[in-house]
Amino acid sequence: MGLLALAIAPGFAICLFIYFKDKYNREPLGLLILSFFMGVLSIIPAVIFQIALTKPVERMMGEGIFYTAVFSYLIVALSEEYSKFLAVRILPYRRKAFDDPFDGIIYAVMVSMGFATLENIGYVFQHGFGTGILRMFLSVPAHATFGVLMGYHIGLAKFDTANKSRHMLLAIFWPVLFHGTFDFFLFLPRNDWNGWLLFGGAVVSFIVAVKLSLKLIRRKQEMSKTHFINIDTINKEGHDIL
Repeated sequence: MGLLALAIAPGFAICLFIYFKDKYNREPLGLLILSFFMGVLSIIPAVIFQIALTKPVERMMGEGIFYTAVFSYLIVALSEEYSKFLAVRILPYRRKAFDDPFDGIIYAVMVSMGFATLENIGYVFQHGFGTGILRMFLSVPAHATFGVLMGYHIGLAKFDTANKSRHMLLAIFWPVLFHGTFDFFLFLPRNDWNGWLLFGGAVVSFIVAVKLSLKLIRRKQEMSKTHFINIDTINKEGHDIL
């Protein structure tokens, strides 16, 4: 029971954090929960993709730094981020509740936390308490930053239809870039002298993603504030005219 609580706590904590960052137009709780479980389900196509490609690519390329890069960026990061992207596009993006520039971040993080929580349960039960503590402060928050990067651009796509294709492409590109870089440092072969150096590379990429995510959250909050002030002004003016 303790391991299960340790595994699910970081995902739930991040969900609450991002929920309370949505100051101007809170999302329906039911849709947020559904988005979380869409994230849980999105792990299925990602795992199928990874199982189907890992061995053939390894046989074709052999081991080495180039294979590690392909595995990190194209097999793991792309499959996981694209699966989460599809979950956002299939469910919350199509709903009327997605009516605020901040909503892309909210729903993408909810989906990401569903994915990360199920993944975390598997890792914690397999490797134990120490892994759970490490992933609480690194891997699960990393998934949240990938969700922010994705959701920021999905939100732009929703309200900037003239550049929708570009925003959707960036909604996949940036999470894959940071996710792949994070994993690349973790997946590289280790020896007695480079282990901490490689781990440090993953941590640096994580810190950069965190700082960028917090900046994008603040930017989206300002956009959301302006969006709803304009709507309130229009509604008030219309009411006064009537």
